[in-house]
Amino acid sequence: MSDEINLELKKPLDRMTAKELRQLAMDKIPQITGASGMDKESLVAAIKEVLGITDEEGSAKKAYQEQISSLKKKIKELQAKKLELPQEEKSARQALRKKIHSLKKRTRRLSAH
Repeated sequence: MSDEINLELKKPLDRMTAKELRQLAMDKIPQITGASGMDKESLVAAIKEVLGITDEEGSAKKAYQEQISSLKKKIKELQAKKLELPQEEKSARQALRKKIHSLKKRTRRLSAH
């Protein structure tokens, strides 16, 4: 009996959402345990490892991933700061909201590369 898994994917793993990846891992790849608690990057890495897929353009993608990770950390810091501000300071909260929005936009652009 072979452990070979043959999946026909509608789109590349990197383009799938975390929800789609979790469902794929739980339904069709029993070797991956704990998929419901993994983030997207971990799921993609685990699925590629099980399927034996190697990254051809890994170094270029890693640079973007590092930038995205640092931007997401900054977003979380700003969100925490925004929650600490009192409701009366609307202009400061609004400024933080705009900064968070622009950072999120940058992460989406970087992930499209």
